[in-house]
Amino acid sequence: MDISSLSAVVNRIEAIETKIGLRRSKGGPASFQQMLDKQIQAQKPNAGGNTASAQAAQKPQSPKTPVSPTSAVDASAAAAAAASVPADSAYLDAIREAAGKYGVDPKLVSAVAEIESGFSQDAVSATGAVGVMQLMPETAESLGVNPYDAKQNISGGAQYLRQMLDDFNGDVRKAVAAYNAGPEAVREYGGVPPYSETQQYVASVLDIYK
Repeated sequence: MDISSLSAVVNRIEAIETKIGLRRSKGGPASFQQMLDKQIQAQKPNAGGNTASAQAAQKPQSPKTPVSPTSAVDASAAAAAAASVPADSAYLDAIREAAGKYGVDPKLVSAVAEIESGFSQDAVSATGAVGVMQLMPETAESLGVNPYDAKQNISGGAQYLRQMLDDFNGDVRKAVAAYNAGPEAVREYGGVPPYSETQQYVASVLDIYK
């Protein structure tokens, strides 16, 4: 017997029960109609798929904890990285290019540029040294660069550093001292000359470079 026929029979039975006073109370056992309704409900397709999926779909989802794009550690690392970049980033590419051309560590070129002029092409010393790497005009001429052009000035500085490194067998301390005081003074004293300016200069450059 199909469900529709069974439903008709149940309805007829309940009509008879009502007529003769045998209908079950609300709090009593389930009636045939209630049993039939459960059977019909069980045969209906589940719109949400299986029961577990349907329950999961109805269950409120707890909001995800937002993730900060930058942690405190990342922020500190970013700040440290930014601090190591030359103050005037316009010269960063020129420093890297010149350092690569002459085989000098770009960090060393950058450190010398920072102490020499603070990365200022407009800087001119009392003795006439010009620009970012503070080249003397005669030194710039011997290197074949125009000291008033920032890119050439940096290239000349990197080239001169290369010469000093070669003269002192790669000794960075002596090369930096020679950049400031001249190679003759370094040879004369067998190292950093006892000039307070040069000693402070070497210490400052190496402090940045390390």
